[in-house]
Amino acid sequence: MAKGKKYSEASRRYDRDHLHGPSEAVDLVKSLSSAGFDESIDVAFNLGVDPRKADQIVRGTVSLPSGTGKTIRVAVFATGDAANAARDAGADIVGGEELVAQVEGGMLDFDLAIATPELMPQVGKLGRVLGPRGLMPNPKTGTVTPDPAKAVTDFKGGTVEYRTDRYGNIHVSIGKSSFDAPALQVNLATVVDELQRAKPAAAKGRYFKKITISSTMGPGVKVDPLRLEELTRL
Repeated sequence: MAKGKKYSEASRRYDRDHLHGPSEAVDLVKSLSSAGFDESIDVAFNLGVDPRKADQIVRGTVSLPSGTGKTIRVAVFATGDAANAARDAGADIVGGEELVAQVEGGMLDFDLAIATPELMPQVGKLGRVLGPRGLMPNPKTGTVTPDPAKAVTDFKGGTVEYRTDRYGNIHVSIGKSSFDAPALQVNLATVVDELQRAKPAAAKGRYFKKITISSTMGPGVKVDPLRLEELTRL
């Protein structure tokens, strides 16, 4: 796919093969962000795992101290008091059987789905709709919970999901280009700590193989995996 003029100009302003320290990479990505909107700052990790093996899938959630800068629409599958509490917590769409029917009919006007355990037998029937879009609630990511109100608060406040794809990559947004560098660096450090905590016991060799940071419309800046310890000094 052809790249735009601004992308090409940004690519010429630095050595794309150089491995940068994490803080230096954040500063560089911010300086290369030149779109006419507040771009997301995203980090891609290539991990030394084999996600074809169940015991090497890296998956979970992490709460970013500086938030994400994004406004997400949350749908909650719940009834009774749990549904009322979810509404009070700021859920955008709440319902039981009627919401299941709406989603089955093609309504997907949300970015995240949360469900109470008792609704999961019905929500599970939506696997073909929600699964391919990464929207299926899962207890491992805190989106199947008896306390959906807390989950709504957490995810709207800066909690993000992460999961390895088939190639061992994880993509996480760590904020917006409007964030100051320390806020982005703290979020990056938090994600690195979380992924290190979630490292599978079966993973062998180097865990962080490749790391790249980029803005939505900007080129990728490579981070030296051997310099991640610099984040602990923030």
